Order: sequence, then C-alpha cells, then structure tokens
Amino acid sequence: MFRLLLSRQWVMLTLVALLLIPAFIWAGNWQYDRHDQRVARNELIGGSLAAAPVPMSELSGPGEAPDPDDRFRSVTATGRFDASQEVVARSRTGNQKGVLGYYVLTPLVPDEGPAVLVNRGFVPAGNDPTRMPEVPPAPEGEVTVTGRLMVDETTATTGIRDTQGLPEGMVMLVNSEQRAEAAGMPFLSGSMVLTELAPELPEGAEEPERLDAPGHSGIGAHFAYALQWWLFAAMVPVGWWILLRRELADIAAGGGEAAGPTGPGGAGGPEGPTAGDDGERPDAATDDEATEDGARDGAAASTATVGTPGVPAGR
Repeated sequence: MFRLLLSRQWVMLTLVALLLIPAFIWAGNWQYDRHDQRVARNELIGGSLAAAPVPMSELSGPGEAPDPDDRFRSVTATGRFDASQEVVARSRTGNQKGVLGYYVLTPLVPDEGPAVLVNRGFVPAGNDPTRMPEVPPAPEGEVTVTGRLMVDETTATTGIRDTQGLPEGMVMLVNSEQRAEAAGMPFLSGSMVLTELAPELPEGAEEPERLDAPGHSGIGAHFAYALQWWLFAAMVPVGWWILLRRELADIAAGGGEAAGPTGPGGAGGPEGPTAGDDGERPDAATDDEATEDGARDGAAASTATVGTPGVPAGR
C-alpha cells in the first residue's frame, strides 16, 4: 500500500485533498460570519426602529459621526427646507427593485444650529441622464421631520465611485460633509431618511416616494451554505479512503502486488517443473541423450538377432 501511495498519481491526489480540506473549512467559516453579520444587522435595525425618536443633534454633530449602533434610529429635526441647496444622488433604487432613479437630498435649516441633510425619497430617472429629473418641491415653512438616522456614505463603505464632473445638481454619495462644503454652512454628520412630516402635506400633494424601512426578518441562506462547505470538507478524506480501498481491491483481483511471491510458480505454489531461461525444462538435454542411446542399443540388438550372413544364429 505504501508503494502505491508514493506513486505520482496518489501523491498528487493526496496533495489536492490536503488543499481542499482547509479551503472548504475557510469557505464555511466565511459563510457563517456572513450569517452572524446578517443576524446582528437584523437585531440592530429592529431595535433602532422600535426605539423612541430623539433629536438628531443628540446623536450627531458637525464632524462627529453617529455611533454605528445608532444607525436606523428614529430621529427628529425642526427647520425650513432650503430648496436652493437641493441635489439628487444618482443610480439609486426605490421600493420597487430594478427601477433606477435618484434620491432627493434637501437641507433642513433650523433657526439655530447646524443644518440636517434630509433624504426626502426617490424619484425615477428620466430619459436623459444628463438633465435633472422633475422633483416635487419641498414644503415651505417650518416643519418637523422624523426619519431614520444614516451615516455618511463613502466610496470605501459603499463601493460607489465618487464620479466628478456630473451635471449640476447631481451627486454620487449621500454625504453631509460634501454638502456642507458646497453650501458653505455646517451640517450634522450623517443624514436622515424622511418617514414623517409635521404638518403633513395636503392630500394629493406630490412628493418623492418615501423609502420603506429596511427588511430585518430574513437571514438568508448563509448558514445552510456554511453547513454545505463543512460537509464537503468532511467528505474529502472519506472519498480519498474509498478510492484507496477500491484501487487496492483492483490490484488484488488482478494478480498484481497482492499475489506476491505465493502465486503460481512461487515458493508456496504447487509443485511442477521449473522453467528455464529459454522456456524449456532443464532436463530436456538429458532426455535427448537417452533417446539417442536407446536407438543405438536397439540397432545392436537387431544386428545380434539377424546375425551375420552365412552364419547360423546363436553361433
């Protein structure tokens, strides 16, 4: 068996198996980490949405990012919308997946203190991506906005490239620091996704589509995938052993190494003539000599019996 394992085929097969086992275990651990992250995110969203609203200024400040554990927390702010600083964030989707459009970002300016970047909702994209879409106007007068607290987007955290040279009024990221620099006034760090207005808009008034709360009930199939990868890792040595047993059985059935020295013609086999190098019996020459001697003896006997011509037999 050890000679078989040292063959080129089995050395390569064993190395592949030794590489697959840790790779499958790593893949299972990665999927399990994704499962844990999903569970933690669901718990965070559920707890934040259930918490009582607090002023956004209590959880954020200019240059002071909200605690990541406060994401999706219900917050409030009071002020007036500044439509002159309104922009739209490109390449977004609303409540209907697959429909591309824009988020409408409008600063809410209080009587005192930093402004708040409010995501008023989603508007679908028009036919010309180089032109601003039609956006329902923000309500006039003082309003109190309630919404979900979000941290600032960056390329590192979202993967969205902050493309420059966009048409006027368009941005790629929902980022309060960028809006503060563009507007020339301080903003609370982060933004809020509008969920309620007080006073509410008149019935029938147009407004961007308000974004639904993020789902936080499903956990996906990450745990099942983790179990699959770990099962694959356990199957590798089992499959390796089955292949080895099968090949050893084939060798034994074919009279290979398993027959060993006890096969036909071996020391332990049935008795019989031993073959020489030329395939003949070693005593073949002796038999030929005996045949010739017998022939000579027979000829002599015949001569003695017939006798010499003219001489009576027996003389």
